Parts: sequence; C-alpha cells; structure tokens
Amino acid sequence: MAAVGAHAERGSGLLELPSSPRLVCVEYPGLVRDVGAMLRTLGGEEGVSRDPYCHPVCANRFPASAMLLRVKRRTRKKQLGTGEPKDVQFEMEIIGIVTTVYKFQGMSDFQYLAMHSGPDGKQTSMYDKVLMLKPEKEEFFNRELPLYIPPPIFSRLDTPVDYYYRPDVQHRDGYNNPQVSAENLIGLSRARRPNNAIFVNFDDEEVPTKPLDAAAQAWKKVCTNPVDRKVEEELRKLFEVRPVWSRNAVKANISVHPDKLKLLLPCLAYYMITGPWRSLWVRFGYDPRKHPEAKIYQVLDFRIRCGMKYGYTPNDMPVKAKRSTYNYSLPITVKKPVSHTVSVHDLKQGLGTSGAKKPASSRYKLKESIYIFREGALPPYRQMFYQLCDLNVESLQKIIHRNDGTESECTERDGWCLPKTSDDLRDTMSLMIRQIIRSTRPALFSSTTSGEDGKEQLAYESGEDEDDEEEEEEDFKPSDGSENEMETEILDYV
Repeated sequence: MAAVGAHAERGSGLLELPSSPRLVCVEYPGLVRDVGAMLRTLGGEEGVSRDPYCHPVCANRFPASAMLLRVKRRTRKKQLGTGEPKDVQFEMEIIGIVTTVYKFQGMSDFQYLAMHSGPDGKQTSMYDKVLMLKPEKEEFFNRELPLYIPPPIFSRLDTPVDYYYRPDVQHRDGYNNPQVSAENLIGLSRARRPNNAIFVNFDDEEVPTKPLDAAAQAWKKVCTNPVDRKVEEELRKLFEVRPVWSRNAVKANISVHPDKLKLLLPCLAYYMITGPWRSLWVRFGYDPRKHPEAKIYQVLDFRIRCGMKYGYTPNDMPVKAKRSTYNYSLPITVKKPVSHTVSVHDLKQGLGTSGAKKPASSRYKLKESIYIFREGALPPYRQMFYQLCDLNVESLQKIIHRNDGTESECTERDGWCLPKTSDDLRDTMSLMIRQIIRSTRPALFSSTTSGEDGKEQLAYESGEDEDDEEEEEEDFKPSDGSENEMETEILDYV
C-alpha cells in the first residue's frame, strides 16, 4: 500500500479523481510479515480485542488528504540476439481517498502475558483458563490455578520527555544540611525548617514553663524594628488577659504577618494537640487541666450539617468550604501552588510596609467572624474551631455553664463540662443556622409542614431522639480538607 498527495499534476493541468471510496490509513508501528497477525494486533477484523491483559499502544488521529494507489509494473523481456532494451510499463489505479490517518507517536508499554512458568522452566499459556469466552459452569470458577495478578500499568508516560537536571545548589559558608528523616529521605519536598514549638498531650503530667532557647533566638533574629517589638508586647497582653488562644483568634486581634507569628507564638505559649484544648496555644506555666474556669477556653469542632433531611444539599449551602479538592496538589506534582514565604531579610525590613495599601495596624488582621459565633450570622466556612468563650449566644453560654461550681473531673473528651456538652452545642447551633438559611433562601424550604411536624423536626435536630442522632452522625460529612486543619498547623512547627 502507498499513500501519496491527493493533487497530482500531469503536465500543466490537475489530475481529476474519479468517484472513489474514502479510506482510513493506519501507520502500523512495526514490520508486517503476516497481514492476519497484524490485523489481530489491531483488534482483528471485527475490531474487538480479545486480550484484556494487553497494554495497548495509543495512536493519534489526524486529518489527511491522500490517495491509495495500486501500481503495476509490466516488463517485456528482450529477445536474445536483438539487442533491444527491456520494455517497462507502469499501470496505476486509484483505490480510494484517504481522509484520516492514525499515527503511533507514543512508546510501547511493557507487556505482562498470562503465562505460568513450570518447574522445568517451560512457559504455559493461561489464557484458556483465565478468560471466559462463553457462559461457564461452576467448575470453571472452582479450578485450582496459579496466582495471576497483572499490574494495571507500568509506565506513567507514553511519550518521551526531556528531563533537565538542575545544578547543585551553592550554599553560603557555614551552611549545614538539614537532618534527614524517614519522612523526607525520598521525595521532592525539602526537610521542614524547625520553628521550635513545644507540643503537649492531654495525658502529659507537666506543662512547660518557658520556651526553648532556639525559639527565643529565632524570634530575636527577625525582631529588629519597633513594629515587631510592639507586636510582641500586644501578644503578651493577650495571653495575660486570656491564657488560651487559637491562632485565628490571635490573627483577628493583632496585625502580624503569618511568618512572623509562626516564630513569635512558640516564644509565649505551647501547643496542645489532644484533649479539649487541642489545636490551641496555651500560655507557658498555665495548665488548664487544673483550673475548672478554663472550660470556657475549650475548643468546639463545629461543622455545618447538610443533606436532604436538613433541607439543603452541599451545593445549595451558602457557606463555602475552606479548601477545594480542585486546588489540592500533591507534593510530587509538577504544578505546585505559588509559595508566599518571605526571606529573613524581608522579615527584618518589616515586610515592605511602604508599598502596602492598608495601614500597618490592620493589614494582616482577620475578621472577627473567623473565631466568634454570633446569633443571626453564618460562619465563614463549613467547619469552624470555636472556643467556648467565643460563642456569643446566651442560650449557648447557658449550656456551657450548667455545672458551674460543681466541676469535679477534667476528661479528655468533655474537659470540665458536663458529658455531651459539645453535642448539645452543635445541635443548638445547627438549628440556628438552619433558621438563618431558611430566612435567606426560602426556596430551599418550599414544602410546608404542620405544627406537629415542626415540633418533631425541632426535636430531631436537637438530638432528643438517640436513634436518629446515631443515624445523623453516620451521614455527617466534614468540609473538603477540613480534617487536616490541626495537622496543617502542626506541620508548620516540625
């Protein structure tokens, strides 16, 4: 077979093509010795491959403008003794017009054949034993066969790519490579820079009374201007007024760059990773497990409930998720999100305060809604970490203070509060949020219910029915990426 240009010139005119069938050309990626075998590798004449374990080579489709010709060469042998040259004639016939061509531009993948190696090393085909080509009886599935588990894929890429090796980094004098651990021994991510935070578990006997020397030195290194010293003094006053803070609450009360706050917090507080004060920063020397009044600083992991039984689906919720799975990127992916880190020089120079539009007193401040829950307002995200003292609703505070003066034991689940206090708070907050959404988007609650139905719905949402409450927890879904909230903060300090 041959493919040539569709427009062939003869003398000064164009060759007019007769009415010919339209064909498809396949540039076969191999040497054809047996046409039948070649067709079987392309799926056979029926166009269906019978080898499900075959890793195919993928072709790309391109438009074409060519012809398939049948060319015959006729040679008349010269007569002996006449001295006449051979008479060679060519006959050409147009078989069809090629409008589409398939080209195999990728590389072939490895093949994992359904074969079994016997004791003598002889390979035996297993296709007749593992492939069911027709309905079979039970005996076909109960036969003893060698284990055959083919891998789904070998190569990640089917086209060759150029890999450009980066030159070795030239470090300044005195640089020491970071310590290598099992977490960063293999991978593209560098070893994290330690920020010298102290982590405390709920079952630890003692709490630290002072920061690590390395933490104080790290902050001293970047605290070189009056703005930094003012921020440090403001944070000290916050911990004097209130010994336990979340990082978001600090950001809402002090205007400080996140990279500087990362260095300053370990100088004034330690980080709780378990118990009722998990994910919170606690002032050095203060042990909330020994002070019943510290229950107002406990954390509440609140997530907006959604589902058809609540009247709205996740897509109908007027509250966005903190993270989106569409923006999530693994550490090994090529297109990484742009990092917003700053250098030590920028930290010393106050992070370029001269070109900022906002004043320095509020440039990095967050809104109060990031850590305070108010009646009549929706949370900014579907999952929030509130401290109990920041639930500014009278009915919620009554639930928190039900056992004031009678606290006897601090437990890891409920702290100094009564058992299931967190559940009661979540039920009440969920009902309040449902009422807000009902008032702002009544179309989601178009179905009318009677008074009795409303009472039953209220009791159901308040958790009075234990059976329904258990079913509710099974359908309860966190927001995208929200379960890693505390883990993300911990990774900043390890």
